[in-house]
Amino acid sequence: MLRSLAIATALAFGSVIAATPALAQDAPQAAAAQQSPAQVVQSISDALAKAIEGHQQELRNNHEKLIGVIDSVFLPHFDIDYASILVLGQHAREATPEQRSRFAKAFYNSITHRYAEGLLDYTRGRVKVLPFSGDLNDKRTIVRSQVVLDDGKTVAVDYAFRKDRDGTWKAYDVIIEGISYITNYRNQVDAEIRKVGMDQLITNLETQGEKALETMEKDSKASQG
Repeated sequence: MLRSLAIATALAFGSVIAATPALAQDAPQAAAAQQSPAQVVQSISDALAKAIEGHQQELRNNHEKLIGVIDSVFLPHFDIDYASILVLGQHAREATPEQRSRFAKAFYNSITHRYAEGLLDYTRGRVKVLPFSGDLNDKRTIVRSQVVLDDGKTVAVDYAFRKDRDGTWKAYDVIIEGISYITNYRNQVDAEIRKVGMDQLITNLETQGEKALETMEKDSKASQG
């Protein structure tokens, strides 16, 4: 399940931060605007396979380069601002613009680093994008797919898309086996903010990164158990 989560997470959320001049060009954005949500997922899947296959050892030895691959493949297709507001939930209204910005960068940077190595097992064909049916909804359109595990079993993975102000389709949530990634982390973030406060949570994410996420998840499981 962790491996499927790593792949699914990267496909929808790996593009969180660290935009470089090369990644900020207009061409990728223009191409993305012309693609349907299903085409976006398929193009990301193909681009990821091209970037990973044959380079696993090199990327395993160079973590920052691996993060760079994730950024280059996913960055144009993810709505970090909208997703971070959803994760913060009711706390988004209480947060200052600076706090929201810092939270978005620190939180998704932590997620990207946490699941990056799982992508080294990604190969072409791992993700099967299912045929899209129904009408496109600018506020929420779901793309359904299946992630193939090593044992041949499949995991249902859905991606939620919306159009941004520029009319570009961007992902903001991933639902694995019916469990929303946004909802899952919203509950954990809510509990952590109530425990240590917004500023301390942001500081923990900025200084501890993925370790802060692990602590949040452990505390959440302990409270549920």
